[in-house]
Amino acid sequence: MKILIDFLEAKKVEKTQIFIHLKCSVDEAKVLQYLAKKFIQGQDDVMILEILQDLYSSENYEHLEHLKGVKNLLELGWLHQQSFTPMKISEVSELELLNTAVGLSPSFLRLLQDGSLEVELPDIKPYADHLEYLQDQFFRIELYQKMSAIRQNVHEHSLGIDRLQNKLKLLEKRIKERVEQTSESLVLDKFFKQKKMDAKEQVIFLALLREEYSSSDSSLREMNALIELISFDEYERIKNRSLLEEGSHLLSEGIIDYEEMLNPFGGISRAFYIVDDLLQSIIHPQKNKKVRRLKLNSIIEEQDIFELVEPETSLDDVILNKETRETLDNLMKQIDKEVVNRLVAWGIKDKKSGIDARIIFYGAAGTGKTMTAYSLAKSLKRQVLSFDCSKILSMYVGESEKNVRKIFDTFHDLCERTKSEPILLLNEADQFLSARSSGANSSADQMHNQMQNIFLEQIEKFKGILIATTNLLENIDKAFSRRFNYKIEFKKPNEAQRLELWKKMLPRGAEYESGFETAALAKYTLTGGQINLIVKNTAYKVAVRELPIFKQSDFEEEIKREREGSFDSEKSMGFLNK
Repeated sequence: MKILIDFLEAKKVEKTQIFIHLKCSVDEAKVLQYLAKKFIQGQDDVMILEILQDLYSSENYEHLEHLKGVKNLLELGWLHQQSFTPMKISEVSELELLNTAVGLSPSFLRLLQDGSLEVELPDIKPYADHLEYLQDQFFRIELYQKMSAIRQNVHEHSLGIDRLQNKLKLLEKRIKERVEQTSESLVLDKFFKQKKMDAKEQVIFLALLREEYSSSDSSLREMNALIELISFDEYERIKNRSLLEEGSHLLSEGIIDYEEMLNPFGGISRAFYIVDDLLQSIIHPQKNKKVRRLKLNSIIEEQDIFELVEPETSLDDVILNKETRETLDNLMKQIDKEVVNRLVAWGIKDKKSGIDARIIFYGAAGTGKTMTAYSLAKSLKRQVLSFDCSKILSMYVGESEKNVRKIFDTFHDLCERTKSEPILLLNEADQFLSARSSGANSSADQMHNQMQNIFLEQIEKFKGILIATTNLLENIDKAFSRRFNYKIEFKKPNEAQRLELWKKMLPRGAEYESGFETAALAKYTLTGGQINLIVKNTAYKVAVRELPIFKQSDFEEEIKREREGSFDSEKSMGFLNK
């Protein structure tokens, strides 16, 4: 107790043995001395106002000038609030602290007792098992989180971080030494070496693994929180973003993945997670995985029904009218965990993952229905299995019932075998969706009605995301209309939208004649698909010239040809074609 008594009786607190460890001013140390005396007298907490009035003059409100010092002691971790509603120090003003109570923290009491914060570690021993190793690694992440919290709470760099950094170095050294002494292979350590993961990648992975073990939906999964964990200044934050962007080692190796969701401010945030197969192999290392998950593109050639599409554009690349955009944004929000949990609690959904949506995209050809389907898939991180419904009659004459079922059976089989959830896209679905014949006199009518009945049955029980595209909604049978919970219209773009489309699609890096006006082209009433086709045809024409300069008249000639129907504009698809 010599150190404690020395601190309590000191006339000059800066001469005490523990002052060098405090990293605070003399006045701030006097506050700690005051509280230490109160603690010995049996008083655990004291109002800040009382502390300042006892230590400093109230004349001219001099004592209020020392509020900053009390706040610093809270930030350093020497004090803690004694309150039922603790406040986040970074978000509270100094004046708000005046009428709150504080007490000495366990860290300061330990310092008073031992005279030092140096960690005395027991003898190095091998890890008994995988869980003991994880316990040390999770404690390591806890230290990273504490340092991150200090960096966010203190405007100036806090010297309190030094203590945590020292503790972290000792722990990391200890983990390394224990691993070296462990004869049995530790699954996670072996994995880090196999994947050649550097120290920062390991911290990101361990932070996500800790979240999985705690079954938490913590914001630590969010991109900025993970970057903050491993960054000590603004430069490092910018540099470390590359660890979680497309093409990074962690993502390209299939170690982690992310979900995108709309945040309350209208932007899209990323929540990261460890890929499921990998997660199970670490959480249950003793289990041998008997079935290896197949990738969809590795077995797609086994069937002749679907085309597999890997979307290249996201919803940010498409230009849509306001109502269509709002509907798609609402659909995107369904992947938010809070939204899913609400729907499950209300009995609307019977599972806690995935989106169930049957969608019709309808509108004139070339308004971007197919491209938007691909872009929605990209934003949801899904692949697309596309089926061209216009081929249904030529492919399956005489076997409509059997083969319509085959479409859905094959889709579900592919999903089951690959444990994936691609979007089913039924392009040009008019054959399926049009009104059924009431007379059904001919065999063709009977076959068509039979085919539609089976299709209706399959739509009814479909789980997942299905998108059907059609040109005319009014031709759809009412029975089908009721089965689709989203009916999204694609209108022809207005002049402002056409201007955006022209700007996106005009050849980049090309030379244009003096006085070329993109706005003049936007005045022509065209769909996105037509603009796309006009740009391509004009580019082919200009590319063969000796002086390949784009002229206003070049585009106007192609516009005229398109509007006069000189070529088939009905088949031009999408807004953008990279």
